[in-house]
Amino acid sequence: MSNPVASRKPLSRSAGEGGSPAGASRVRMPAGSARIAPSPQPSPAMGERGYRRVCVGVVTGAHGVRGAVRVKSFTAEPEGVAGYGPVEDERGERRLTLRLVGSAKGVLIAQIAGIDDRNAAEALRGLRLYLPREALPPPGEEEYYHADLIGLAAALADGTPVGTVRAVHDFGAGDTLEIDRAEGQPVIVPFTRAVVPVVDLEGGRLVLDPPEGLLDPPKKASRADHGVRTSASPQPSPPLGEREDGREKERA
Repeated sequence: MSNPVASRKPLSRSAGEGGSPAGASRVRMPAGSARIAPSPQPSPAMGERGYRRVCVGVVTGAHGVRGAVRVKSFTAEPEGVAGYGPVEDERGERRLTLRLVGSAKGVLIAQIAGIDDRNAAEALRGLRLYLPREALPPPGEEEYYHADLIGLAAALADGTPVGTVRAVHDFGAGDTLEIDRAEGQPVIVPFTRAVVPVVDLEGGRLVLDPPEGLLDPPKKASRADHGVRTSASPQPSPPLGEREDGREKERA
């Protein structure tokens, strides 16, 4: 069977799962800020098998009673999830060949060899589907697969280390990089040309030019920041003895 999807273009970002770190998509960096949809779960880091993998979809449940499954695709063309060869599970221990047989709202319907009834199909719910990075077509200029960005060393223009890219997010205002630092909390930086002017995949690094304050640690909130206010206390009551003395004098 021919592969019309692969002949068109590489994978590009499509809507994923609610802003969780990225997997199958590329990141575009136009001159302005990127306008990208949320991205799927990140691909596992390069492991013992010596290659990176990209998450291209997830099984969302069974369809019908004959073993078909519903697949949420993370590829630019949804059919591309089955267009680059067998996929693997997250651990790389199981290879699955998808045969697309239809589509439904937001998902594809696929048959998987060896899955013949609804119970077996339902058991695959939540299974993430991966491809070797090498199986994917090369991205275009200023485009990056998330798997290529994760793990890059981040530094300032003067060489000062900042940390390592842990994930790529999109919470609705464009792509951002989450960078783990040796000390302190991770930092989130916009993935734009202004803030990330250099991406050197061969060198395994990127250069940051962050605006002032972006890398500063978060300030500790004060009581006033949380709306806690204190007011002057009223005049203290006189000691008990003085009150009794006063009453006694009034009786007298």
